[in-house]
Amino acid sequence: MPFKAPELLTSWRSYPVRIASLAFTWLIVIAVLHLTLNTEREARPLIKMGYMPVVTNLAAPLLDAASLEFPSTLRFKAIKFASFAEMAEALRNREIEAAFIIAPLSVVLHQQGEDVRVVYIGNRHESTMVVRKDLTASSFADLSGRTVAVPMRYSGHHIAIRKLSTEAGIENQIHIVEMNPPDMASALAAGSLDAYFVGEPFAAQTLKHGTGKLLFYVESVWPGFICNLLLVKQSYIDAHPDRVQALVESAARSGIWAQENVAQAARIASKYWGQPVDLVEYALTTPDHRIVYDRFVPSETELRELAKMMVTCGLAEKEAIGDLVVDRFAKQADLTHIQGFDSILSLP
Repeated sequence: MPFKAPELLTSWRSYPVRIASLAFTWLIVIAVLHLTLNTEREARPLIKMGYMPVVTNLAAPLLDAASLEFPSTLRFKAIKFASFAEMAEALRNREIEAAFIIAPLSVVLHQQGEDVRVVYIGNRHESTMVVRKDLTASSFADLSGRTVAVPMRYSGHHIAIRKLSTEAGIENQIHIVEMNPPDMASALAAGSLDAYFVGEPFAAQTLKHGTGKLLFYVESVWPGFICNLLLVKQSYIDAHPDRVQALVESAARSGIWAQENVAQAARIASKYWGQPVDLVEYALTTPDHRIVYDRFVPSETELRELAKMMVTCGLAEKEAIGDLVVDRFAKQADLTHIQGFDSILSLP
């Protein structure tokens, strides 16, 4: 019998290759199974909504939960972002169809040439100024020389502090820093901050646990304050006006429903926000009936005034807002027959 050593050697050398091939095939199978089991299958038209976990954007988790739980012709998908800057880029690049975004950024994006439109105003009266517990401060003027945090430079909170500083005669005497809202409560407790001004529930963290004290609620210093609003692109409005109408109307209906179903709304939001239910409910109810849910129609006058203030603060180069505001969807919103959670959905 001929000697078979070469064949045996070849077979032995190919064995690791076969093992590697099998392992690679197995990894592919596992990856496909993972995607199949964990990726949300959706046959309905999908509207991806960017949001940050604050009360003004309560509509985002409510619409997501309702359209996920109940059969409907549209799926509203809430996507939580780590920053408003990232959300703005996602909208700019069409990675999302709508953005519950901080108000001044709408002016910035529009003036940069983006075809964005304001179609809805988020819940109002949900921002709070808190100060260190040991700080002797009973008025805004007492913050002279202090360090105060705001969510970002392009925020109504920053503009409000600049406005109040001028009115109190302490212009340029407050050290304003930008800080992610989830970090504000711990920074205040540690003494790194003297105060912070932010949307709820982040101020509620300090007030509920007694690590700081209330200086003022935003409505007492700026009744028309807009924290967040809803942006969509004009190209999306042109392509899908019925979906935009459904989005705006459902967002408006969700606010009216939440006003009468606070505990349930808090439970839903807490899952999306990663916040304790009791904290969210505290933010929605302290003080009672504070949050305003029905002033959602965008106003050209309000946005023009915001742009004017941004120019004064060096946040914008011009006051013109052009065709930024599209109010017809909000004005046409039907707010009748809102009862069960499923009734918040208004679909084409």
